[in-house]
Amino acid sequence: MTLDQKRIVLAVLAFIFLLSLVFVQRMEVARRYEEVGLVKAEIAVPATSKACVDCHGQANPGIVDHWKGSTHARKGVACADCHQAETSDVDSFDHYGVHIASVVTPRDCARCHGDVAREFAASHHAAAGNILASLDNFLAETVEGSREPFNPHGPTPGMAVDKVNGLASAFSGCQQCHGSKVALRTTGGGSVTVDDLAPDENGTPTNLDIVATIMKDENGRPLFDQETWPNTGIGRLNLDGSRGSCTACHSRHDFSPRRARQPENCGKCHLGPDHPQKEIYEESKHGVAYRDLKDQMNLGGDSWVLGEDYAQAPTCATCHMSGHSRNGGRVTHDPRERISWTNRPPISMVMDTDINGAIVTSTDPAERQKLITDTAEAKRNRMKEVCSHCHTPDYVNAFYGQYDNLVLLYNEKFARPGQSIVGALRAAGLITATQFDEEIEWIWFYLWHHEGRRARHGASMMAPDYTHWHGMFEVAERFYMELIPAAREIVEHARSEGRGEAAAEAEAVIDAILARPEHAWFEQGAEDQMEAVRRAMQKRYGQGGDGLSERHDR
Repeated sequence: MTLDQKRIVLAVLAFIFLLSLVFVQRMEVARRYEEVGLVKAEIAVPATSKACVDCHGQANPGIVDHWKGSTHARKGVACADCHQAETSDVDSFDHYGVHIASVVTPRDCARCHGDVAREFAASHHAAAGNILASLDNFLAETVEGSREPFNPHGPTPGMAVDKVNGLASAFSGCQQCHGSKVALRTTGGGSVTVDDLAPDENGTPTNLDIVATIMKDENGRPLFDQETWPNTGIGRLNLDGSRGSCTACHSRHDFSPRRARQPENCGKCHLGPDHPQKEIYEESKHGVAYRDLKDQMNLGGDSWVLGEDYAQAPTCATCHMSGHSRNGGRVTHDPRERISWTNRPPISMVMDTDINGAIVTSTDPAERQKLITDTAEAKRNRMKEVCSHCHTPDYVNAFYGQYDNLVLLYNEKFARPGQSIVGALRAAGLITATQFDEEIEWIWFYLWHHEGRRARHGASMMAPDYTHWHGMFEVAERFYMELIPAAREIVEHARSEGRGEAAAEAEAVIDAILARPEHAWFEQGAEDQMEAVRRAMQKRYGQGGDGLSERHDR
């Protein structure tokens, strides 16, 4: 081969190489544009749903536009596939020749996503609707509102109001995150829920008498009780007996994985004074890295495996649900699988769980071993696998040591004592059995439900300001400046009323708690305790009494 021929060959190869680079870059740009919705993906409209797409494209273009941006649309999964219903489904009706249901439940999604539905059904998310019988819901239904409608106390100009719905706070607040008990209206003016329908294992109602009372419009469509629908609460109690709403995280109708992977998606529920996980994440180094490197994280990729498809920063989904290179890319829809403490209750509990996923509370070691099927240590090790993509074992283990110590400090210095003091007052009959009718019950609720949760969640996600200033500082203030004085006032009031024995019982509990070394500063007086600290500092650093003040000034 001559030199000129070699040059021609090299030139051709170079041209092909450059052309391939341009092609690859164009494909990547097209993919990224498609991810962010700037270019529509190629869709496949099945014949069974063509009429739906054509009609709703005019009537509800937003719905169809979202669907066109989904993986479902690319794979030919459309309206009829998700909304199909049996004639026995109580929320179903004939809609232009197709029998459909308005509410798509996890039971419906399980037709294609069986494993995911089973994981979700076993998760704490699916049980979120249990709030309907909790102390939190008592606040919404009774303290904030009224379990019975009541008459208005004045006119509302421009609106005729004959009754005030006392459950409005629960319906519009708590249940929009936790989930409502979906209800249909009845011809008698009442409502029908899953409790009345008693569905069998296939979701078919067995109480046919109550089914016959369901109110329908002129087109035969069952009418929902507007207090319970719309609702995408993650623990929604559906008419077919299933729990939850997949659209709580996977927004209908595009079910975007990109959106579900972003922390903002979790912020609908995981924020605020009692569980500010979103704000805590944003403060943490993880949140800072995410905001800076978000565009490099392949959020819209078909595959999203930590350590393979991205490694720039973790999101909520990364740590709690998504797959990674250490577990074969396995995604879980049960966030409990990687959580080793539950910081939801007044006193944090180790997440050793039984066969049903319930926390094992027995204190007997032998009994615990019989009941535990998944240990907190195993859960923690699963989370450590995630952490190990960016951090060394020493770093991860040391973090967990700090976290454990903070939770134990909160538990033992404030939570157990606070619970014991309130319990002693109630046992002695010094406060009533009704919740929130006395100031000390509000004080205690703020301490554990707001400040205590913030401190624990802050430590769990490496957000020092939430751990300290929004957390333990406010816990301590609430305990020493409000809970203890309120408890002593209740005791003295009882003694002045001649209830000396009951007062002495409760006072003994308070005194025993405050006699512990960790509360010595409060009982001895701040000045005495400061002097002890000065002496310790002088011994340690060889400084005079002013050394401590100088340190504090700096």
